[in-house]
Amino acid sequence: MNSIQTRTLSNGIILVHRQVVHTEISHVGIMLDIGSRDENDSEQGLAHFWEHMAFKGTQKKNNIQIINRLEIIGGELNAYTTKEKICFHASVLSPYYERALELLADITFHSTFPQKELEKERSVILEEMSMYYDSPEDAIQDDFDELLFPNHSLGMNILGTNETVQRFQQSDLIQFIERNVDTSRIVFSSIGKLPHDKVFAWAEKHLGHIEAKKQQLKRIQPSLMLPERKVVKRGVTQSHVALGRQSYALANPNRMAFFTLINLLGGPGMNSLLNVSVRERHGLVYSIEASFTSYIDSGFWAIYFGTEPNQVNKSIKLIMREFEKLQQKALSGPALQKIKSQLKGQLAMAEEGNLNFMLMMAKNLLDREKIESLDELFLQIDAITSDKLQTLAQEMFVPDQLSYLIFEP
Repeated sequence: MNSIQTRTLSNGIILVHRQVVHTEISHVGIMLDIGSRDENDSEQGLAHFWEHMAFKGTQKKNNIQIINRLEIIGGELNAYTTKEKICFHASVLSPYYERALELLADITFHSTFPQKELEKERSVILEEMSMYYDSPEDAIQDDFDELLFPNHSLGMNILGTNETVQRFQQSDLIQFIERNVDTSRIVFSSIGKLPHDKVFAWAEKHLGHIEAKKQQLKRIQPSLMLPERKVVKRGVTQSHVALGRQSYALANPNRMAFFTLINLLGGPGMNSLLNVSVRERHGLVYSIEASFTSYIDSGFWAIYFGTEPNQVNKSIKLIMREFEKLQQKALSGPALQKIKSQLKGQLAMAEEGNLNFMLMMAKNLLDREKIESLDELFLQIDAITSDKLQTLAQEMFVPDQLSYLIFEP
């Protein structure tokens, strides 16, 4: 971790750079602690709309110039929106580092949202929404959020609704940015072979002039949900099922242990309990996964799978059987060590990806005000006991406290 250094500009923007001398590629990003949960009801989808419109023109560049700025030197420019974050990022060969930084600063802070481009992008986003609706694997995850966080912005679809997207105007984007941008909640994150001093000097040059802004964070914690079972008729050939409940926030001390439990239950490994039981032994699904998402003040876990309509109940019974096993008997010492070793390996391989690590540094600084090293994460994993996992299973995997969403043909 000695290769990671941080600084803070006078306007509050946080800088972090990790020097990796053996790579020719630099990854840079600007992450803002603003997301879809910061929208009000009439603004649903506005954060995502901003992400799109940032590429459509600035005070110095039009949309074609923005597209070509990095593409012509083999670089990549991208962005994404989540419930709590917006991020603009780029990857380039190291000689073009400053060009990428200048472009990111320009589209983040100096976009003009031209009306002509706004109308075109509105159509693009409506097409994107239709594409997600036609993909039940994606749509059920978005709709399940609404079931878990009813009447709350965490339950709103990041893309928005047809009605809200149709109404957005230039003034809506300007007002949303003015209301939400806080320069102390912005991180410029970077990985590459360049030395820290050069990176920080360029960051001062292109970001130091941004006017300091301070906003009162007004995020409302979601209330506890009541379990609900909802069946929706859709134009699908399979049934698609989501089940789960609210769970632990980012700072909760149970978070790492529960992440380990979810990884054991339905993580990316082919040896996850659900994959072995529901797919390998019984052949009921092509894929089944469990996920755990934490927010600053809440979180949720969920299981997703698709199967034939007449196999839904059998699949759910198999899932409940795995819950019961985890609740009734603590893992043996060897079994616990296996899942710990598997999780450590997954985390270590994730760190090998410099782009993902750059984004992780920014998110951790915004959410936790620190970057945890692999050694620190491994110590947290080593401290997890079988009894702790059993207790969390008994607390979280209670059948009558779960919500269900099912898409049926």
